[in-house]
Amino acid sequence: MATDEGLNVQSELDETQRALREVTLMIDQSQGELSKLTQRNSSITTHLQQMQSQLASLPANEIRLAYDSALDAQQRLLVMRGQLEKLQNDKLHLEKYKIALANSTSSVGTGEERSPEGASGNKNSMSSVEMLVNAQEAERQRLSRQMHDGPAQALSNFIIQTEIAMRLLDIDPVQAKEELSNLKASAMGTFQKVRNFIFELRPMMLDDLGLLPTIKKYIDAFKEQSSLEVNLTVTGAERRLEPYLEVMAFRALQELLGNASRHSQATIVKIMVDLSSDLIRVSVDDNGKGFDAEKITGTGSLGLRLIRERAEMLGGAFEIDSASGKGARITFSVPARN
Repeated sequence: MATDEGLNVQSELDETQRALREVTLMIDQSQGELSKLTQRNSSITTHLQQMQSQLASLPANEIRLAYDSALDAQQRLLVMRGQLEKLQNDKLHLEKYKIALANSTSSVGTGEERSPEGASGNKNSMSSVEMLVNAQEAERQRLSRQMHDGPAQALSNFIIQTEIAMRLLDIDPVQAKEELSNLKASAMGTFQKVRNFIFELRPMMLDDLGLLPTIKKYIDAFKEQSSLEVNLTVTGAERRLEPYLEVMAFRALQELLGNASRHSQATIVKIMVDLSSDLIRVSVDDNGKGFDAEKITGTGSLGLRLIRERAEMLGGAFEIDSASGKGARITFSVPARN
């Protein structure tokens, strides 16, 4: 058993080292590309500065072309910086995992004895911590990508649009007014995206009004951003619960609804929330493509595994009823505490 365990750990360590070498190579390549893009962006900026003294005599199309080139350069630079940051984070996690595996290899190699109960308890504890950390990092990376691809790039566009409008004010007021109108529309859209991100990070109304009002608000916002038809049914007495229960239930529902939107190819999602006197029960039912429940909960969705873990830790239950081509119904329940 110890030999088998050692071989498994060593195999995982070898694979991690291989992945680490690949990520390191990709980082080197990305840094080279970033350097080239930085130089290009600097050259375009210098060109724009040289044009400023000639704006009155330059055609509007030439001015727009120059600023479009600047915008493209800035966007490429932002994308590359985001890619490099992600690769560096991946490298950091792989290095930490490599150290943990190396320590495990040393422990197995020395033949240290552990009781079955202690080994099982430590394994389960480490698995829970690992799932929690990985889930947090996955969520942070998702929000980081959304912020980078949305508001961050939009703000860069605002700078360019403002510059264009300012330069056009004297030579083409009509075009300048159109640019300012476009800028206002873009700013309003970006402002709404930022509000949505804030709501996803921590909806303040969850603290102020409680679980059900927050769920209703979230579903209304979700329907506006997706093509899904989402129907909510609430039973039981609406009331405040312990804060940790409200957070757990809301985050779990958020994950399940996001999974239905991103992966299931569903058109309709039905949500049922039941607040009985002693139990919170939430069910999410979609008409999507379905999946292999054993595979998903075994080595698949980290989010589903984490919901199961949290529900069971609180003395509740987690159930999946799904099959390929037949949609999915996912239900979790936890004891209610007011």
